Amino acid sequence: MASGLARRSIQIMNKYAAERMSFGKTLNQYGQIQKYIAESYAEFKACQTYIYDTARMMDLTKEGNRVDSDGAKLVATTMAKNVADRAIQVLGGYGYVGEYVVERLWRDAKLLEIGGGTLEAHQKNIARDLSRSGF
Repeated sequence: MASGLARRSIQIMNKYAAERMSFGKTLNQYGQIQKYIAESYAEFKACQTYIYDTARMMDLTKEGNRVDSDGAKLVATTMAKNVADRAIQVLGGYGYVGEYVVERLWRDAKLLEIGGGTLEAHQKNIARDLSRSGF
């Protein structure tokens, strides 16, 4: 879900930045906007790779899958909220109002940090499991 929220946020901010004009230029011609879009895309792709690699490596017939499944959720939920936050920044005031989708995407991303286990619970599980494994 976090990956999907981030993808949609990137699509929205990229489209908006390509269409919105400011001082005779589209927003995507400004360095800070380029930074928001590029960092969001890079984080999204890195996280997506981690999620898919974790899913591919899962052996559901054995115990001990929690380190990377918790790790993927820990990274993905934080990434989704950060990307949605950048989308709000790119859209400016429009990103903050309920009429635009990014406001809801940010709220949903924030909920992912709490629902399905808090980030702190995943951090605790990862640290405990890694200390047991001798990694």
